[in-house]
Amino acid sequence: MCNIKIFSLGGLDEMGKNCYVIEVDNDIFVFDCGLKYANENLYGIDYIIPDFDYLVKNSKRIKGVFLTHGHYENMGAVKDLITCIPNVKVYATKFTKFVLTNDGIDEKKITEIKAHKKMNFGAVSIFPINVNHSTPDSVMFVLNTKDGAIVYTGDFIIDPKMMDNWSMDLGKIAYVGKQGVLALLCESVFSERIGHTSPAHRLCSFFKDTIKHHDNRLIFSVLPTHIYTIQEIFTAAENTHRKVVIMGKHLQNLVTYTKKEGYLKFSDSLLGDLSNIDDKDSILLVQDNKENPYATVSKIVNGYDKFIKIKKTDTVVFAEPKYDSSEKTLVKVQNDLAIAGCEIVNLPKEKSLLHHASSEDLMIMIDLLKPKYYMPVKGEYRYMVNNANIASELNMPSENIILKQNGEVVEFNDGKLNKDCFDKVKINDILIDGNSTEDVGELVIKDREMLSENGIVLISATISKKEKVLLVGPEVTTRGFIYVKDSGEMIEEIKKISQTIIERNITESFVEFNKIKNEIREELGKYLYHETECKPMIIAVVQEV
Repeated sequence: MCNIKIFSLGGLDEMGKNCYVIEVDNDIFVFDCGLKYANENLYGIDYIIPDFDYLVKNSKRIKGVFLTHGHYENMGAVKDLITCIPNVKVYATKFTKFVLTNDGIDEKKITEIKAHKKMNFGAVSIFPINVNHSTPDSVMFVLNTKDGAIVYTGDFIIDPKMMDNWSMDLGKIAYVGKQGVLALLCESVFSERIGHTSPAHRLCSFFKDTIKHHDNRLIFSVLPTHIYTIQEIFTAAENTHRKVVIMGKHLQNLVTYTKKEGYLKFSDSLLGDLSNIDDKDSILLVQDNKENPYATVSKIVNGYDKFIKIKKTDTVVFAEPKYDSSEKTLVKVQNDLAIAGCEIVNLPKEKSLLHHASSEDLMIMIDLLKPKYYMPVKGEYRYMVNNANIASELNMPSENIILKQNGEVVEFNDGKLNKDCFDKVKINDILIDGNSTEDVGELVIKDREMLSENGIVLISATISKKEKVLLVGPEVTTRGFIYVKDSGEMIEEIKKISQTIIERNITESFVEFNKIKNEIREELGKYLYHETECKPMIIAVVQEV
């Protein structure tokens, strides 16, 4: 019998940043370590990662980080975690390991695992089972304890036609269910969709039809880690006498590796090179990324790509998922393409590129595993609620269905849920800008928001250190606030207010620099809001010489 705690550092009531922690007695097991891409309201922020403070404080108890697959929502924060905990052990399947090392992580930091190969950690063991997903070597994890198994599905669909590196072993999943499952943590992203995800995710026939009905050059915008979709494009292009040109070093490395390892299967004669870019019947694959959605296509249509020049005869195919957060960006890019005279092809509404479990897939998983307790994870809260409702439809008692927010702890003692546990782990969003590994923080974001909306006013002045008199200024510099040439009276009034404040805070023995800066911000702020109803950032720079 043991004490088990389950909580999330990210992934509940949000899309991305998946990181689930399971404690068995004194041991900590971390499942997935993902990031979330920033929306347009987080000015300059590239992505968001979980707060690893709890893991850092308890680093000696961590047995490992176990990654389900190679999507950044599930493994994109590993590099940041290794920075915080250099000795942490990371376990990943072959393809996921490649994605990590391709992003600059030392391969010595990653232990390669294989599906159906058990890993022992004392009285606890972990058993990975392969699942159907859009990246190869995707797995779910079974954490075996004395009180029963805890299963984390990761992302999955159920599609028997996905074989080899994409296959799913339903037999082993059913076997785990017969052995006894204490708790099942199951994804919720597509829980509102009725039926199975398959076959809506199969796009080969659609791509074949698109290639067949367009005689001129085709440009496919793809997400690099959606290898299954890339395979379908290659399959659709077979026997068409067209050349497929892979654009960008990152995408080329990915295609080369996956072809070499047998994840992608196509004839070498299908591949073209830079000499085929302008061929009438060429097919170009360009890489998109969620960090900067549709940036590559936007760069091409605006004439900034050094290889591809857009033509009126081109057809641009968006062979990638559409996310709510990037809808405005997509509309703008497609509008620019229309102005350029290109034809635009989007996936039909009945198709689904995202390989996530719909309601019937979830029902099958629950029925195979027959968990005592069910915990919806991964997705916005409404998706989690709908996932919980699916479990209820399968006659699971409502008291055994667990809905939590990030940081809220679920505790099991001797295989029974402790309903009196209200513990909460302190969690936060860590905002990452560029190569910095430090949290940018809310104050910086507020400053950026203020600058973007109201601009900045800079007051500079120089005081004599010896005579304690104002030598130069105050000078006024503005950016993004008012047009100086048309606002002479206001500029003069700003100077007058600033000079009055400076002079009244100068004495024969010293200068009250802090009072000067604070009073300039306060009084100028009131004046400028009264005149313009704007609140620019006000910075006072006063120095002695």
